[in-house]
Amino acid sequence: MKWKKFTIHTTTEAVDFISELFQEIGIQGMEIQDNVPLTEKETKGMFIDILPELPPDTGEAWISFYLDETYDEENVLRQVREGLEDISRFVPVGDCAMEESETEDKDWINNWKQYFKPFTVDDILIKPTWETIPEEHRDKLMIQIDPGTAFGTGAHETTQLCIHALKKYLKPGDRVLDVGTGSGILGICALKMGAQDVMGTDLDENAITASKENMESNDIQPGRFQVMTGNLIDEKAVKDAVGYEAYDVAVANILADVIILLQAEIPPHLKPGGVFITSGIIDMKEEEVKRAFASNPNLEVIEISHQGEWVSVVARKK
Repeated sequence: MKWKKFTIHTTTEAVDFISELFQEIGIQGMEIQDNVPLTEKETKGMFIDILPELPPDTGEAWISFYLDETYDEENVLRQVREGLEDISRFVPVGDCAMEESETEDKDWINNWKQYFKPFTVDDILIKPTWETIPEEHRDKLMIQIDPGTAFGTGAHETTQLCIHALKKYLKPGDRVLDVGTGSGILGICALKMGAQDVMGTDLDENAITASKENMESNDIQPGRFQVMTGNLIDEKAVKDAVGYEAYDVAVANILADVIILLQAEIPPHLKPGGVFITSGIIDMKEEEVKRAFASNPNLEVIEISHQGEWVSVVARKK
């Protein structure tokens, strides 16, 4: 099916009004392009370490919407133009020049799957749930992953750095805290390596759904991997639910700025001598993270590893 794409040149002041107009008309979905920097609230929970530098904000915005053959195109466009004229009485809307183009109908949610193929991390095979086991890897420890809309296929360097560290520091029977669990891949790896149980936390409900589905795909027994939505940094209820001095290993594959905050929060949840494995640190932020760990009297950095432009910092609770 072909879709027609319509892009309106307008102003940032008018964006919210036009969004409401589209909802009233029945237009489902829209794209907004502008140079307005994201706020701290907007980036919270996003897997973005370094935001791209934007050109100066000129107050311009481009809003796109799509129509397929089920829409009465002439009627919809008439309503859009009339609505823009009404909005112009309250806020500047710019010239409202409209460009039309055509695009293919694609399954955007699942299209990425064609690029996710089975691969290995040492003696561990990580494969998508929809792929068969490669014959040459049938003797390896297998983990099946479908990240859904959560972060974590295992292919990213930061995830692999964490897996290497888990292999090195995790002992059979250890209890693991997985902060920012995403698809659950690190918690599942830990269980497959012999961990007793895992507690996972994440800000995103999609991560909780994805991790539970991946537990089932990997035959993880109920109760061995618990997951909860919440912020370990500033929610006391989450801290209490996670428990104190309860874990032999904590792992966080998140962002440098979040890890800097977590280094102060993780020690109370670790047993004495417990290990804190981190990654998601872009190399240009390595020194900042190291300074944060060095300032914590409860942690001692025991290893720093690199893969590509990414860094893993491993510390032990004193």
